[in-house]
Amino acid sequence: MARTNRRLLSSRAAILLTSLVAVLSVVTGVVNILSPQFGPFVPGPVQQVAGFTGALTGFLMVVSALGMRRGLRAAWWSTVVLLPVTAAQGLVQVSVYSVPLVLLSVLSLPTVLLTRSRFDRSLSLSTGQITAALALGGVLAYGTVGTYALREGFPGVSSLLDAFYYTLVTASTVGYGDITPKTEMATLFSLSVLVLGVAGFGIALSTLLGPAIEARFASALGRMTQSQLESLEHHVIVAGYGELTESILDELGDDHEFVVVVKEPTTASALRERGFNVLTEDPSDAASLDHAGIDRADALVAATNDDGQDALAILTARQLQPDIRIVAAASERENEEKLRAAGADTVISPAVIGGRLLVQSALGDESAEATAKQVTDGETASGDPSEMGE
Repeated sequence: MARTNRRLLSSRAAILLTSLVAVLSVVTGVVNILSPQFGPFVPGPVQQVAGFTGALTGFLMVVSALGMRRGLRAAWWSTVVLLPVTAAQGLVQVSVYSVPLVLLSVLSLPTVLLTRSRFDRSLSLSTGQITAALALGGVLAYGTVGTYALREGFPGVSSLLDAFYYTLVTASTVGYGDITPKTEMATLFSLSVLVLGVAGFGIALSTLLGPAIEARFASALGRMTQSQLESLEHHVIVAGYGELTESILDELGDDHEFVVVVKEPTTASALRERGFNVLTEDPSDAASLDHAGIDRADALVAATNDDGQDALAILTARQLQPDIRIVAAASERENEEKLRAAGADTVISPAVIGGRLLVQSALGDESAEATAKQVTDGETASGDPSEMGE
């Protein structure tokens, strides 16, 4: 547990330092743009460019920090690349305001490098996100190349940069009016860029705003969003909720990713208020376990007060994922074999274990008392719990 806490603290420190560097980079860049302090060793235009790009790098660092909060390896790599860039930009700006930025960037890099193993999640883009990127990139490329090729019909366009500027302004419907088509061909081409640009930006915005809107509706309906469900990996599925489930949730805590599948909306709402991932569906239904990511889960725990409901959940889980580890708690001793027959790898009877510990403790067995203390203190005993005291 102490080692896990140290890992969490180190990763949080890396994220915090990255966020501070991002803020400093933006603030330093903006201050040096508004109040430039040109030094004798670096040309003034270079320092101005460093100020503008420094603010841009700061915004990119914000994106990296958000990605690191999700444990993304790509965000860790981008941070490692951007930290030396922010330090270099601070040096080039040659300003008293850039000193904290340089120092913090240099000091943050070792901490981020040492936390490489903490960020191991791969970046997975949805089909919608890939489509939006391709659509928007295709429209901008089409408009830039076409505008440059027809530059004789666009007074003021003499380079690819001018063509890209005109395409971006037209596709985004800003339309400053400083560059206008003068020929029929150029006008028709501009109309095509406008139509395709509106469609491309519309797809991009729906991809960005869609998850946020979905999260609002999901929260109101008491459900997890699709993106949250897709992000579950190597997690534990807790099928149902009962008196025995509470201690399981406490044991899992913040050290393991898990999702509780429960049918009752009131129970789901109470668990969600405590910060747990909850799926309000029937835990014995195949579609529910599929939504919970059983194909990516490491284990399933069935420990409600209803052995019959647990058996149904176990049967469904075993059919969907034959290799998943399933652990069950039998509220009635005679149901242990039934739960094993349903497909549970391990079946534990809390009543039987508690009875053995009580009897052995009453007879003066010190090992039983030690085991009982471990259970009470929340420690994990090694070996098969059904063999305690044997």
